Amino acid sequence: MSDYGILSIIPPSLSILLAVTTRNIMLSLTAGAFSGCLILTGFNPFFAIAELVEDHIFIQITSGSNAQIIIIMFAIGGFIHLLDKSGGAKAFSTVMTRFISNAKRAQLAAWTAGICVFFTDSGNALIVGPLFKPVFKQLKVCREKLAYIIDTTASPVSILVPFISWGIYIMNLIENTYGDVGIEGEPFQVLLSVWPYQFYAFLALLSIPMILSTGKDYGPMARAQANYNKELHNDPDEQLKTDIPSDIPEKENLSAVLLPLGILLATMAIYMGYFVMTEGVKSIHMRGGILTAYIFAAVACAYLMKKQKNQPYNETFNEYVKGMQNLVFICLLLVLAWSLSSICKELKTGYYIAAIIGDSISPSFIPLIVFSIGAVMSFATGSSYGTFAILLIIVIPVAYTLNAPLELTIAAVLSGGLFGDHTSPISDTTVLASMGADCPHIDHVTTQFSYALIPGTMTFMTFLVSGFYQSPYIIFAMIICQFIVIKTIMRVFGTTNGLLIK
Repeated sequence: MSDYGILSIIPPSLSILLAVTTRNIMLSLTAGAFSGCLILTGFNPFFAIAELVEDHIFIQITSGSNAQIIIIMFAIGGFIHLLDKSGGAKAFSTVMTRFISNAKRAQLAAWTAGICVFFTDSGNALIVGPLFKPVFKQLKVCREKLAYIIDTTASPVSILVPFISWGIYIMNLIENTYGDVGIEGEPFQVLLSVWPYQFYAFLALLSIPMILSTGKDYGPMARAQANYNKELHNDPDEQLKTDIPSDIPEKENLSAVLLPLGILLATMAIYMGYFVMTEGVKSIHMRGGILTAYIFAAVACAYLMKKQKNQPYNETFNEYVKGMQNLVFICLLLVLAWSLSSICKELKTGYYIAAIIGDSISPSFIPLIVFSIGAVMSFATGSSYGTFAILLIIVIPVAYTLNAPLELTIAAVLSGGLFGDHTSPISDTTVLASMGADCPHIDHVTTQFSYALIPGTMTFMTFLVSGFYQSPYIIFAMIICQFIVIKTIMRVFGTTNGLLIK
């Protein structure tokens, strides 16, 4: 195989540059893959197109594991859409309003509901947001706080669950990159080993109850709450208005979410449990269990929609297909990511980067650097998925060659992509959170950033320490440190919001 030297870094570098400047991840991956094929074919455009389509896109789509992943992604999309159409997810969240008696409980309930709606990050905002908006309004909590809560529980929860689209997507990227580098390891086991190091997801989720426990706000959020209090004071009639839904769902409506999710988890447990007890869990078993579980859960949704809403099965199937269509973009993104990965393998991109770095950077700093790059890239593009696709291709070979902590490096990609996506004004989850809370988008972005910066900074420090003292238990120390930091910030800069007392 030829030594392409510095040319080998052009495809991923071009993808990153275009992702940051155009904010179009599809264009960025396509351009990066095509540039790699130009290099492989001696800069002949015709042969480059043929190389890209025949030797990479077609090969990646027809690869056994990749084809299985595409099928699974469609199955997940169909199920999520049915769950939304059945009203089950909204019913589950609405029931929680029974236990709300004051502003503090309302915010904690919104946080809990956001965690419970773990199966879709976008659905989180569209389900929890509209439901709690009238509750927050009645209890005089500003819309910016609701947008912050649902945005901070959306992606951080989704990335921690291995059997939804986020986990499947990440496992597939790991599997393909490991295969290209020649590293042995089951993707599911790798993801489990990475799980304790997803520092930003844990710290962001826990920052909400930590902040609520102080009874204070600071920075733009404090100003937003103060302005809202002033509006209510100047308009006494507004204080009496409430549009809290009175139609709390009956048990049969609540079953529209409990039964499908129960079947989903039970099927996964039975399917995976069998292989745990016999030949051991392999990637194919994981994929087979996930697909079977989501199909059974979708059938349960269809049955309940027929029973409770008298919706014909053919209409339910059409809705299922619509849900599948919602994940077409992600599947296309996967195909391009697979293609770019295989092109970088032929160009030996990772090994060239590792050779350049050599001994100039200690392997212990690799996770910290990767987290920082991922955060900047994801913030600029608004896409954590695109950040994962591009960076994992690059950093896994580099970390492996330099003997850097591999699981920690992968976790750094995930945490960096998550932090940037969480704070980016062009992220889809950020936009949906603004929509779900009926909050002006720029207000949500500005009020959330100062709060997200706390777990983001703590994550930065955690990767710095973990690079030298790698341990999954370090997260517990950082959780305590974050709580102290939040208490200190609120004591020095915070103002009492008056929301803990009804």
